[in-house]
Amino acid sequence: MKLYLHYFSIHMKSMMQHKMSFFLTMIGQVIMTITAFFGIYFMFLRFHSVRDFTYQEVLLGYSVVLFSFSLAEMFARGFDTFASMISNGEFDRIMVRPRNEIFQVLATRIEFTRIGKFLQALFMMLYVFLTSDIQWNVYKVAVVVLMIAGGAALFSGLFLIYAAICFFSTQGLEFMNIFTDGGRELGRYPLGIYGNAVLKFFTFVVPLAMVQYYPLLYLTGRDNRAMIAFCPLAGFFFLIPSWILWRIGVRHYTSTGS
Repeated sequence: MKLYLHYFSIHMKSMMQHKMSFFLTMIGQVIMTITAFFGIYFMFLRFHSVRDFTYQEVLLGYSVVLFSFSLAEMFARGFDTFASMISNGEFDRIMVRPRNEIFQVLATRIEFTRIGKFLQALFMMLYVFLTSDIQWNVYKVAVVVLMIAGGAALFSGLFLIYAAICFFSTQGLEFMNIFTDGGRELGRYPLGIYGNAVLKFFTFVVPLAMVQYYPLLYLTGRDNRAMIAFCPLAGFFFLIPSWILWRIGVRHYTSTGS
């Protein structure tokens, strides 16, 4: 942890060398995602509910996904750019160092510009806490925190899978964006509205519904089973197959000779 904090400090100092670029990039990140917020807002000006979900409930689901995605992008972005490490031979240096490969890849890049998305999600969540009809208590707040943590683990696992694929293809496969950026966009609304086939896929294959839709049912009183509150743990379990695929890739890695 001490070494990671040292990397954290280095990245922060590096970013602050170009303050204007940092703030403009952060603002650009906010603009990219705030359009989704306005899309939800204007839709609810005409339609007062989506499958019986109110405006505040939809915002809660979206803010959880955006919060989770921004955390994963901030701290696991190294996996998203892993293809360049393979092609330029940087991973060769990582392999001969005494530290764990995953730790080194994580430490190579920390995207502080994603703070803009993080703050946007935080403001939306605070708005929901203050205006929704949900009867908040410590237990429900803990469920929201678990949803965010599980979602961040899930998206980090997807980034890890993307990196693992690079061992076999040298270049990352863009179809993975369907599950990362696409998952974030799907999370604008409760996943149950997209139909049974989509809900099953994002429950049993990529468990995004486990960290967004099912806990949302519990928070809004649509499903009072206590076990639903623990569904976001699926995001952490998703890291297991992601890590296994990564280890398979590492064992089959051969240098590009760069």
